[in-house]
Amino acid sequence: MTQPVLYLIACAAGPAQHIGEGVRAAQADGWDTCLILSPTAARWWGQRTAELEELTGHPVRHRYTLPGESGGLPKADAMLVAPLTTTSACKWAAGITDTVALGIPAEAVHMGVPVAAAPFWSTALGAQPAVTRAVEVLREQGVRVVFTPGEPHPPRQGKGAAYSWEAALEALVSER
Repeated sequence: MTQPVLYLIACAAGPAQHIGEGVRAAQADGWDTCLILSPTAARWWGQRTAELEELTGHPVRHRYTLPGESGGLPKADAMLVAPLTTTSACKWAAGITDTVALGIPAEAVHMGVPVAAAPFWSTALGAQPAVTRAVEVLREQGVRVVFTPGEPHPPRQGKGAAYSWEAALEALVSER
């Protein structure tokens, strides 16, 4: 029996620096995990992207493919956008899919693929009315937006290394 395929999509927030832990947690839950990074998160990893490719066994995507170019990933059974930033939440809810990290889940949720998102942002950023509306719009579209323990966090007190990948993955329990 083949493992179900999860696209783990990381935006540029503190936990993205520890995305290997997220991949390992997903793999421990039985997922064949493919990794997609926002452009900024990909820059954070830089030359270390090969480590992530070795961990997942798949190419790490961070940009749209060129015409005629293969993305190299198997079809997803589910997607988890974690960590999700306020910027990405607002862009996604507005239909702005200028990065592969936003375009893939934005399309997938309307094609019947289960999509969850786990935010990582401060209470100050989350207090912006546009952020509250974005979360509502994403939920209306069928995205399971789940706040992990401690989120949102007080300003300048986010602990990316302590992010609960397990709690984020729980949003997809019924999809395995």
